[in-house]
Parts: sequence; structure tokens; C-alpha cells
Amino acid sequence: QREAVPAVLAGRDLLATAPTGSGKTAAYALPLLHHLAAMPRYTPRRTHVVVLVPTHELATQVGSTFGALAAQAAPALKWAVLTGGVSINPQLMQLRGGAELVVATPGRLLDVIGHNGLRIDSAPWLVLDEADRLLDQGFADELDRVVRQMRSRRDTLMFSATVPSAVEALAGTLLRDPLRISVERSGEQQAVRQRAIEVDAGRRTALLRHLIAQERWSRVLVFVATQYACEHVADKLRRRGVPALAFQGGASQGARSQALADFKSGRCQVLVATDLAARGLHIDDLPVVVNFDLARSPVDHLHRIGRTARAGAQGVALSFVSPSTEAHFRLIEKRQGERLPRERVAGFEPTETAPAPTPGGGVKGHRKSKKDKLREAGLLPPLPTPLSSSSSAAPPITQRPESYMPKGEQRSNKMVKKPKKDTSAPQESSSTSTRPIPPTTTVMPKGKLKNK
Repeated sequence: QREAVPAVLAGRDLLATAPTGSGKTAAYALPLLHHLAAMPRYTPRRTHVVVLVPTHELATQVGSTFGALAAQAAPALKWAVLTGGVSINPQLMQLRGGAELVVATPGRLLDVIGHNGLRIDSAPWLVLDEADRLLDQGFADELDRVVRQMRSRRDTLMFSATVPSAVEALAGTLLRDPLRISVERSGEQQAVRQRAIEVDAGRRTALLRHLIAQERWSRVLVFVATQYACEHVADKLRRRGVPALAFQGGASQGARSQALADFKSGRCQVLVATDLAARGLHIDDLPVVVNFDLARSPVDHLHRIGRTARAGAQGVALSFVSPSTEAHFRLIEKRQGERLPRERVAGFEPTETAPAPTPGGGVKGHRKSKKDKLREAGLLPPLPTPLSSSSSAAPPITQRPESYMPKGEQRSNKMVKKPKKDTSAPQESSSTSTRPIPPTTTVMPKGKLKNK
């Protein structure tokens, strides 16, 4: 905020990179509200600020932040939150008379514009919050359509926790001489205490219940890999008397909002979620985050554990590591530059063994490559056997089947002519030949042959 607020007040384009929980929303909300408070009021209201976010939950959270700050800075300001998954009619009714500030997901914003519910051609500010996730979720086309609806002379602010190549390319097309701000995670911000517990995959749910009871956690955010696992784990916890709800993208928007509200208010002790909850959500005083399933990438792991220890608070991020996921967790440790000691809980010691690594595996070292699968199916020739140091014989030459030869070789093989027989030598006649003698045929006149 100390670096971004003066730049936004001065009218600079901005590309800001900062870790989760560092106050990115207020970094652009405060200076924009300062500008809006000084602008004249129009009837109907004109839209001056467009904030694009990737999810409904993040849009609701950003809108609440603007509402709380605007109550003090600009009481006459009208703002609206536009997201998909719910009926568009209440949102169109809310936009009657216009709104100076709009927080929206790209798809729903284009729907509202298509219904003539909003015009953004005169908006001088565009904010892209969680820009990397906007591109990850396939909003590139929608972003391009939104930008073409706005005027070319505007201030564009991009905020992101990471800056991959796609975000750099987008910044090159949208920003004009941007100020780049990169805030590293300081010692005070590194308040997340990470733990890694070794456990078999089939005993993770029982271990989770044991830790909730033993550690007396008031609230726990549990991350899983799939929507099915989300519902399955939450159901198993409820059967054992643990208040748990599922939070995943396949549920309706109303069910997701209700589950999040119950978890924030304390009516629900455990929220089992997919990576939908890994970014943008701010939950006050969340003590524990559990990686029931490991994150797919180190970046997703960073966003998951960033849900706890926000705004200077303390928190614990706990990961369940089974023998089959040990190699993947080591990759996450390597990327974040930290090696965690492995813990074991009495009664839940792992008994499984890690599967033997296969050659040509994927990220985790256990998946076969595409060529290996084709060789097993017989669609590719096998790999040549390497020579041992004691043998000096040449390796056997593997002949390729004709179907895999280059077209030129196949054509040349087909064009080889067989040698002609030597007809100059006299041929022996055999009187004992068993070949049948063809019968003699009589040629009949044309008319009679036709009648026959």
C-alpha cells in the first residue's frame, strides 16, 4: 500500500506483485475512492471504475471492502457486484440509475452490457485483481472484449500474486509505461508454520478427525483435489459427528455462499474445499489449513497456505504426505526453498511403500510417457538394448516394419522389378503332365450365338 497508493493517485499504470494477505485490495481501493469522492455527480450515474475478478467469492469480498471504505470516504458512491451463477435480473435492477464503481466477473459484465444495463466506454480506470488466475481460467477472450468496450486513454492497474509469462504478455498490451511493484515475503509475513505428516492415503480422514479433536482447532480449511473428494470427505466427517460442509465449483452459487457464510460465522467447524477457495478469500482468524490432497503446483500450494496467517496473524499449514506423493511434495519443497521435517502420529504410522519409479514418468515420476505407451502397444519399435562394458559385439539392428518405413523407402521397395525368365533355353516337355487339356470350341455365327 505504501508504494501503490501514491502511484495510483498520480495516474500511473501499475503492475503489482505481492504475496497473499499483503493488503492488495486496499492498495487500489483507497486511492480510487479518493478520486471518486472528488468527481462531480451525474444523473444517471456514470461508471468510472471497473474491477475484474475471477470468482464470485472474490467479487463479493472486494465489493464488501469497497462498501466499508466508501462509507467513510465517499458516502454518496453507488457500487455494484456483478457475478454469474445467479439470476441477472436483480443485478439489472440494481444498476437502474447507474453505478460509479462495478466489481464483476468478465462473463457477467459482458452479459449486463449486452442487456444495455451498463456502459463502460467512458470509464477511466480498469483494475485486474488476481490477473494470473483470470488468464488461467480462460478469461483471455472476455478480457479482450471488455478492454475494447473501454476508452483507450485510461489507467490500468494489475495486481497478482505471481507473474507468469501470460501475465507479462497481457501487461505489455494493456499498460502504458507501468510502475512495477514487487513485494517479497518478509520475516513478519512468514507467520505460517508448515508441517508435514506421513500417513497412508486410506487413513487420512481418520487422522484428520484425530487432529481436530486433539489439537482442538476451532475452524479448519481442508483442501482436496476433486469435487468428488470434496463431497466424500465432508460426508465422512459429518457421519462421525464433525460439523463439515463442502465448497466446490459444482455446487450452486447459493450453496457455496451459504457454506462460506456458515464457516466464517463459526456455525461450521470444517470447510472441505477445492482450489476454488485457494485465492482471494479472506477469513478472519483462520488458525489451520490442511492439505488433504497435495496441490498440483508449488504456486497453488503457496496460495493455499496463504489463507491462514493473514494480516500479521499466526497460522499452521499442515500437509498429509503418503508414500506415493512423497516425490511430488519434495518438488514443492524445492520450489519454495524449504525442507520440512516429516512427522508421524502414534497409531497412524504409514505401512505402504512407495511405488517403483518407471522410466519416462511425468511430474511425479510414476506416469508413463506417450512413447512408452505406444511401444507397449506395438505401435513403435522397441528401444535398442544398450551394450554392456564386457561385450564388444555390435548391437543387433532392429529392422523397422514396412508400415513405419519412410514413404520413399516403401516406394523404392515396391518399384523393384523381378528378373525376367530366360526364354532362350529350351523347355522340357513332359508327356506325363497332369495339366488338363482345354476343350476345343467351335466358333458359331453371330446371329446364332445371340439366339443361344
